Formats: sequence, C-alpha cells, structure tokens
Amino acid sequence: MASFTATTAVSRRWVTGNHTHPPLSSSQSSDLSYSCSIPMTSRTQRKLNVSSALHTHPALHFPKQSSNSPAIVVNPKTKESDTKQMNLFQRAAAAALDAAEGFLVSHERQHPLPKTADPSVQIAGNFAPVNEQPLRRNLPVVGKIPDSIKGVYVRNGANPLHEPVTGHHFFDGDGMVHAVKFEDGSASYACRFTQTNRFIQERQLGRPVFPKAIGELHGHTGIARLMLFYARAAAGLVDPAHGTGVANAGLVYFNNRLLAMSEDDLPYQVRITPGGDLKTVGRYDFEGQLESTMIAHPKVDPESGELFALSYDVVSKPYLKYFRFSPDGTKSPDVEIQLDQPTMMHDFAITENFVVIPDQQVVFKLQEMIRGGSPVIYDKEKVARFGILDKYAADSSGIKWIEAPDCFCFHLWNAWEEPETEEVVVIGSCMTPPDSIFNESDENLKSVLSEIRLNLKTGESTRRPIISDGEEQVNLEAGMVNRNMLGRKTKFAYLALAEPWPKVSGFAKVDLSTGEVKKHLYGDNRYGGEPLFLPGEGAEDDGHILCFVHDEKTWKSELQIVNAVSMEVEATVKLPSRVPYGFHGTFIGANDLAKQV
Repeated sequence: MASFTATTAVSRRWVTGNHTHPPLSSSQSSDLSYSCSIPMTSRTQRKLNVSSALHTHPALHFPKQSSNSPAIVVNPKTKESDTKQMNLFQRAAAAALDAAEGFLVSHERQHPLPKTADPSVQIAGNFAPVNEQPLRRNLPVVGKIPDSIKGVYVRNGANPLHEPVTGHHFFDGDGMVHAVKFEDGSASYACRFTQTNRFIQERQLGRPVFPKAIGELHGHTGIARLMLFYARAAAGLVDPAHGTGVANAGLVYFNNRLLAMSEDDLPYQVRITPGGDLKTVGRYDFEGQLESTMIAHPKVDPESGELFALSYDVVSKPYLKYFRFSPDGTKSPDVEIQLDQPTMMHDFAITENFVVIPDQQVVFKLQEMIRGGSPVIYDKEKVARFGILDKYAADSSGIKWIEAPDCFCFHLWNAWEEPETEEVVVIGSCMTPPDSIFNESDENLKSVLSEIRLNLKTGESTRRPIISDGEEQVNLEAGMVNRNMLGRKTKFAYLALAEPWPKVSGFAKVDLSTGEVKKHLYGDNRYGGEPLFLPGEGAEDDGHILCFVHDEKTWKSELQIVNAVSMEVEATVKLPSRVPYGFHGTFIGANDLAKQV
C-alpha cells in the first residue's frame, strides 16, 4: 500500500510515540506558527458510532511535539536555522488564510467523516504514530539469530507527525523507516522520520498544512483546501516546488543507496549509519536525470541489476511513463504510454524480457470533486487490461494490450514467460471492491491470490484463484516471492494473512502451482504486516521470513525470524518500543551495506 496525490501534479502546474502501554487521549494540540489561531479541537473527541477493523482502540494519542514554532518562510535548500521571518504582506496573508481555514474546519466538523477519512478509525490502536527511537543496541533475543542473517532489515510506514485537524487516511501519514541491524549474532533497532520537504516545513510550522491526498481531497472542501494551499504557496508561506510527497510506502536498495518512496514524489535517499541508525540524505533525482514522480514499487532485475519503474500523472498527458536505470544509475529516455484517462498504477511486474503494466478500473477524475465526491473512483464502464511491452523498447508502439475484465490487483507479486504456450503468467491479489481502500463501502473487502494468463498469440486472458478450495480462501495482501527469482517462474509466494482486514494475523507460504497453504499465525491479539523473505543459498524456499509483530494485549512489539522451510520460529528480537503496522520493506546484506554511498 502507498499514498498518492493529485496535489503534486496540480501544484507543479500552478506553482513553478514510542509507548509501552495502550494509548491515552491526547491532552495537547499542535501549536500554530501563524498569527491567527485555528480551533484544533479534534473531531475524534466526539462520541462516534464506528464499526471497523481499524477501530482497535477508542482514543488517539500523538507524541508531544515541540511548541517552539516561530513564524517562518521555508526554503528547503537551506538549513532550518536559516529560515527568515515573514514580511508584513506574508503576515497579513497568513492571518487571512488561517481565518479562512478556521471557517473551513468549522464547516467540515458539521458533517460526519467516512471511515476511510476518519482518524479515529484510520490511526487508532497500533495504527497510531510513535516518536523516533534513537539507536538501541544489544536487544534481548529469544532463540538464536541465524548466522546467515547479516545486514539490516528496513521497513517503511505512515507515521503522521501532527494530529489531524480533520480528515485523515492511514496512507496520508509521514514516512518513517524502522531498522533492525544484525551483526555478530546481536541486533539493534532504530526508527526515524524520512525528512521530506513536506515534513521539514510542517515540523517548522508546528501543524499540518499540506493537503492530504485521501483524507482531505474530496468534494468541495477538498477543492477549498487545495485553494488554501496554493494561496499559501503564492504568498511564500509554504514551498511545494521541491516536493509534496511523504515517502512512506516502498523501499529499494539500488546503486548503493536506500530509497524511500511514495508515488506522489521523487524518492528520498536514507543512509544507514555504521551503527545502524538512519539519516535522511535528501530528495534523490538520480543526479538530475529524474524529473517526474516514481511509483513506490520499482523492480530490480536479479540477473541484470537494472531498476525498472513507472511514473503516472493525474492531471496532464502523458498519464503514464516507463523508464529504467542501468546498474550504475544511468536513466533511459522516458517511454510515454498512451492512456485515455489517468489511472492508479501502484504496482507492475517484470519478466525476463517484458514489463507488465496494469491499466485497471481505479481511475482519477478530478471533476468528481466538483460534484462533491472523491477524485479516486471505480470506473465500472472501463475494461481492465494488461500491457506487455519489451523491457528495452524505445517507444510504446509495440505494446500489446490484453483485456482482463473485472481484475484489480493493488499488488503484483511476480510474472514470468511460458514460451511453449506463448503466455505471460502474472501472479497478483485481485481485490474487490476495487476502490474500497479509498472509498467507503458496505461490501467486505476480498483479496484473492490469482494466476492471470495473458496469451500473446490470441490476445486473450484467463484468471483462476490459486487457492481452489473455497473454504480455504483467505485474504492475502502484502508480501513477495524470492527476490533472486523475480521475473522468473517461482513456486512459492510469502503473503500476509490480511484478516481481520486490515490487520494481519500471520503469513502464508503458498505453493503457486498446487494452491497448498502453510500458515504461520502470530497468536491471539497479535498482529503484524508484510512478511519479508530473505533468500538463502539453497533451494527456492531456503531462507528466513522476517516480520514485525505487535501484541495488542501487552502493547509490546518484536521481530520474528521464521525458517521458511520448517515454518518454525528460530529467533525473536524484543524491541524497545512499539512498531506500528506499516507497509513495505527490504533487506540489505552486510556486503551491500559496506558499499553504501
């Protein structure tokens, strides 16, 4: 999962607690740096009748933030101490815009929020944020850390710095990376915010000012929030020119750099210190080569070492671009792919020779905001399809589109070619309703692990559930195959048991050919997230599975290391602070880490 936003594309055109116990109600609201105060009483203080799997605790708690927030003008190219005081015009503009926002907030609070934008649902319980955790070494370990595990496991997630003023979706939070380093049989832990342009400015201002893509940008109030943001940018009160993204979704280690990503911005480089702490280097444009956003799930080909990626635009054509980077970081020219309308493409797949591009039914229609709705909608009239394009194509003229009706895969786990049948096989989790993550729905969400066959000769597709026994069918989301076999035929996938949705009660090792499922369950009141498969040197499933697990009864978190063959826990690292449920991660081996720049 990842955040996305229309804000970035629009603004480009307009402006060139670490807690060891269950959370308590917050007694502090964010301080304001502008001259006119906005009422900050949270909507979540009202008594709410909400039924949702996310509503795991009745109150929100936000780590206390510093109250020293002077009125400033932000220049992200300078240090925070180099900011300037506002001039007379800017002070007047700030006061007027704050007053307008106060009126808007008052209006918003007169209307109930949908569960998909209600912070008392979206960031309650262990979805709530934590403070940064400085490096802690020599953590308690139950069992023995396998000798083969040397390096750093890093996982990204959404962790809002400030308490939401109104609407908030879980995907809207600021990016925070959690890191566990393994060295000489011991483990250390740290977690740090990724200091994006957005994060730095909002930390200085002491409040959220950038529009939240899902929680706020819907209906007429969403339009009003965009106008407020643009007005502040025009007055020099905020600076969106150097990015508006949150970098909270994906992580990839490429060309000796760890990159944190969300598809609403360029990646951010995060450096792992020799001790295992984390430090944001900055927004990374591949030495000036990358001028557009990049989705949060780029693919590293295990044979060539190249990185393949997509970029989508929700405002102007071309709505989609494809590009790649050589192992030394040299970017190819963009390949513009013609689409009739802007489409959400959170993920894609590669094979040995092709890229597989999903053009599905969740689309962006900004005009829906004028009608009072969400700009992210499920287009029932559109027929989902997959595009097959040569990985080294100079343009999109050779792309072959194959329809796959009623197919929406938020994530694709792998794809490969079967020349004997002239088919490309795609493995993904087909989700219904397709837009239920973003828009409230009475229908229960289902995520069915599926095999989709795309016949290059006939132009037809077939789809089947990999787990054929209906009684064994479970929601499978977030996971991976052996990364050393990405784009090649794999037998196994390691996926989160997303039940009760959106919590993760364990993970499954699925045989993709037979549908056999082996489960590892975390236990009563214990939940986790994406399982990370760390390959060994033997067979495809030789290796270990790493996963953060949180106990909602004791309010303690840990990292489990599970043998992928026996599915038995070999070691458990006890963590010094709570780890919220999050998104995607990766593992950087000690040899690769030594080459980090």
